[in-house]
Amino acid sequence: DNDLTTRQSNGIMTATSNDTEPVSNGPARVGVLLVNLGTPDTADAQGVRVYLKEFLSDPRVIENQGLFWKLVLNGIILRTRPARKAKDYLKIWNNAGNESPLKTISRSQSDKLAAAIADHDHVVVDWAMRYGNPSIRSRIDALLAQKCDRILVVPLYPQYSAATSATVCDEVFRVLAAMRAQPTLRVSPPYYDDPVYIDALATSIKTHLATLPFEPEVILASFHGMPQKYIDKGDPYQGQCVVTTDRLRERLGLDASKLLLTFQSRFGFDPWLQPYTDKTVAKLAKDGVRRMVVVTPGFSADCLETLEEIAQENAEIFRHNGGEQFSLVPCLNDSEPGMDVIRQLVLRELQGWI
Repeated sequence: DNDLTTRQSNGIMTATSNDTEPVSNGPARVGVLLVNLGTPDTADAQGVRVYLKEFLSDPRVIENQGLFWKLVLNGIILRTRPARKAKDYLKIWNNAGNESPLKTISRSQSDKLAAAIADHDHVVVDWAMRYGNPSIRSRIDALLAQKCDRILVVPLYPQYSAATSATVCDEVFRVLAAMRAQPTLRVSPPYYDDPVYIDALATSIKTHLATLPFEPEVILASFHGMPQKYIDKGDPYQGQCVVTTDRLRERLGLDASKLLLTFQSRFGFDPWLQPYTDKTVAKLAKDGVRRMVVVTPGFSADCLETLEEIAQENAEIFRHNGGEQFSLVPCLNDSEPGMDVIRQLVLRELQGWI
């Protein structure tokens, strides 16, 4: 029949005619969407302003989105902060790719995961940012265009918080809410105490220490902070950071005096989770610690908060207060141990679908 053609693409059979929509005659695909926090598209004031406006307008990040906050955000923060933060982004920018390291690493994580599970030829792997590009909406649309009728969303945050994992779900649900024919959805859980994750962290620390010309007196495990009031309202984030650190101490054979837990990146005037990383770094140096290493277990990929805030700002704080040797352990990124974590997490959550 000239009006009916049958075609096959990547294992999916579809029949099309002049009068009908494509009809699936073969196995549908499964989509896997890796999601990280986000980054500006450009390392200039305008790029940072666009990013910060989206980020700081999220009620999961700043819970009180009332008139006062909107005045502060639009009248002060978005007028002054973008130019300053753009200078920080320029310090770490991937000039060859004209993008932030977070984008470069996230893309590589997606590509390497796709290669690692390539024997499941009906699984499509993609990546997105919660804020900025590529957007969650655009990548879900791309997965649906590739005939994915089931999607596993993987927030790449080892520890759960409403300001990270939950807001990924919020955006995914918003995208699906506009659809008449929704895909089936799964969301991977946090993996803060997963043995493969803890082993990968321990391996990365040992590997990094072996490259250093010094032995640290103290190792700091620095996690991103959040307002204390969020924890008081029931967010489990702090507790999960504590468990991760405890498991890491056990795995490395270190006590609480040698592997410290701190929180970084505080913003605004409210009390945040303590102890603060920068104040701890300064105090340790003043107390006579001369050799320090920092690991950032809450970040799955290096970004502004690790490469600039820790490796540059906190290194300077340490030396300014008498410290001598300071080093940052790279995030798991797309390393072999890091990819083992993502691969095993994805394969576990895809059980029954592949």
